[in-house]
Parts: sequence; structure tokens; C-alpha cells
Amino acid sequence: MDFSQALNNKIDTIVTNWVEAVRQDVEIESTKHLTYKAVRDGLPFVLRALVTMLSQSEESDLRTLVEKSLEHGDLRAEQGYDAEEIAREYRLLRQVIFSSLEPDLLLGSPQEMLRAVRLIDLAIDEMIARCFKSYTLHRLHELHDLSNQLTLTNQELSRMVRAHQDNLSHLAHELKNPLNSIIGYSNLFLRQQQRKNHEVKDSSANLDHIERVLRNGQQLLRLINDALEVSRYEDGTMKLRLEPTDVRSLINEVIKVLEPSACAKELQLVVDCDSASASSCVSLAPDQVLTDSLRLQQIVMNLISNAIRYTQSGGVTVTCCLLADNQWSISVRDTGIGIAPEDQAHIFDPFFRAGDSSSYLPDSTGLGLAIVSRLVKLLQGEIQLVSEVGIGSTFTAIFPLSVKTVEEALSSHS
Repeated sequence: MDFSQALNNKIDTIVTNWVEAVRQDVEIESTKHLTYKAVRDGLPFVLRALVTMLSQSEESDLRTLVEKSLEHGDLRAEQGYDAEEIAREYRLLRQVIFSSLEPDLLLGSPQEMLRAVRLIDLAIDEMIARCFKSYTLHRLHELHDLSNQLTLTNQELSRMVRAHQDNLSHLAHELKNPLNSIIGYSNLFLRQQQRKNHEVKDSSANLDHIERVLRNGQQLLRLINDALEVSRYEDGTMKLRLEPTDVRSLINEVIKVLEPSACAKELQLVVDCDSASASSCVSLAPDQVLTDSLRLQQIVMNLISNAIRYTQSGGVTVTCCLLADNQWSISVRDTGIGIAPEDQAHIFDPFFRAGDSSSYLPDSTGLGLAIVSRLVKLLQGEIQLVSEVGIGSTFTAIFPLSVKTVEEALSSHS
């Protein structure tokens, strides 16, 4: 018995039933916004090719079946199908075909029915294989295009970042020259006015104006220098100059510079490098470490000056000690205003200042702690913060006893 005619007569019914089954399948979500024609695709042509395979008189049109299956895979990739949805489509197609042909198959002999079932299964398996082949190739092509696009986008972003950093550095350098001139001449004029104080009646007003220019110029210069420090770190041009460094001497030098600021606010400035009071300390502060002394001095200077700036009463305590695993730490604890929990995660971001605008200090640039965090990383350390609003803050920087060069760091990682 030839089942090809039965299949040919039921092509329209099979297509309609299959499209309906696919659209009602909740696990094939990609069909929700597709039209009937988009779901149907080339199924009628595939079924007509299947008719020739079942026929005992016609030549099998396997070429059409293969071509339409390959096209089906490309289309489903463009439509956003995933692989499981395609597999469910073919499972439903197999069910619909056999369900439609079942009455006719039962009329044939077992041998005829078995031949028809095998041919239909063979055809559907071939369709699945061809469809998944084109689907996979299409996806790989999309992935390749996406990778190329991401590479181009990353290159463009890198170029923009470099251009931004170059522009910032160039602008900062251009601003520094006239600022230095303004500050220098303001200082000179200020000294001249002070010498002629008894000759000029309105010298007090002039002096106030000049001092205001001088203060603002110095503040702007400090902002530019801080921005340059951040920029140098970000573009990788900040280099280390490692040398044996006496920690105690370095801290004492910083204290001498900042002590007048603490005295002006009647704050106690205490240095304790001779007792291992913290639970993590194993002994007193190390006598000598291998580090970049200039960068370390910047870190200590910024931490202590920041603590003095935000402390109105009480004091600032600086401690350092030796830790386990060839590390050492320096802590700066103050009794200042403290930092709210929601601000602590951003306190090391450039230009971020905790609290509301009414609490900002006039000489704050919002870059001090950002510079500290970057310099600490440059010295291969880490910085920790413990703070409570109204109680105070403790910044602890942990460093290796011996900072490695770039070559040593790379060889240790490899």
C-alpha cells in the first residue's frame, strides 16, 4: 500500500494542526509574537518532499527536504528560538504526522506500515540534523560578530578614556603655570603691603583681598595636584622608587608638619609605635621596611591631615605595629564626626564627600582619600575603615614589609 497519497491529501491539515500545537505549547515562548506564516515556514514544501520519499513510484526529493531544513534553522536563529524550542517543534511535528496518518497506516500490512514509519522517522531525523547544523552555524556567526563588535567598542572606550586622561593631565599642567604665578606674585605683593602698612590707609582691606586670592589659588593648585595624582595612577604612569625606609622617622616628620594644625584646634596628636596593643599585632612597629618613602609619606600625611580636618574635639592617634605574614600596619584613629554606613562604600571614590553639602569643609577637594586608596594599592597593600557617626573613624593601611618590583610581582604570580 502506498501511503504517499494519504500524506499528500493531509498536508494542509498537518500544517494547520502543527502550527496550532506549536503556538499553544507554553514551553515554546518564541512563537508568542510570530505570525502564522512565520511559524509555518517551509513545512508544506518539506511535507511534499516527504510524499516523494513515501511514494513507490516517484523519485525521492531529498534535496528539497535538506534545503528547507537548513533554511528553517537559519530562520529560527533569527527569530530568537533556543535549541530546546526547536527540538520541541520537531517532536510535535512527529506526533501530528503520525496522528494524522494513523487511520491510513492501520489499513496497510505490518511490513507496509513499518516501511512508512521508518521513512517518516528517517526524514524527520534528517530534518532535525540539518536544521540544528544551520542553527548552530548561524549562532556561531552571531557570536563572532558580537565578539568583533565588543572588541571595537572596547578599543573605542579605551581610546576615549586615554583621551580623557590626556586632556585632564594637559589641562591640569596648563593651569598650574598661571596659578603658580598668581600665588607667587600674591605672596610678593602681600609682603610689600605688610611693609608699607603704615603708609597706606586702606591697607587692611587690600591685605584681606590679597589673602583671599592667595587662599583660593592655593586651594585650586591643591585640587589640580590631587587630580593629577589620581590621573597618574589610573593611566599607570606612577612609578615606585623602592628604598629602605625608617617608619618611625617618617611618621615623626609628618607629625612635625601637621602638629600646628592640631594645636590650632586644641587637639591631642598622639603617636604610638612602641606598643602592640591591637589583637592582630605580633610586635612593635618594624624599624625598617622596603617601600617608596615618598608615596608612604603621602599616605600618612593625607590620613592624619584628614583626621585633623574632621575632628573638632578630642584627638588623633597614630599607631603602627608588625603583623603576621611579613606585613605591618599603620592606623589613624580620630574622635571626629564619623562616616555614615551608606557613605563608607564610596568614601574612596574620587570627588566623593560624605554627608550633605552643609558639612563640607571649604578646603576639601574630595580627592584625599581617593589618592590614599590608590597609593596603598600601588604599595601592594590594602586599606580598611571602621567608623561610627559621632564617635570617630579609624583608617588602617596594611603593607608588606618588602614591596615587590613589577618584575618580582610577575614572576611570583607565574
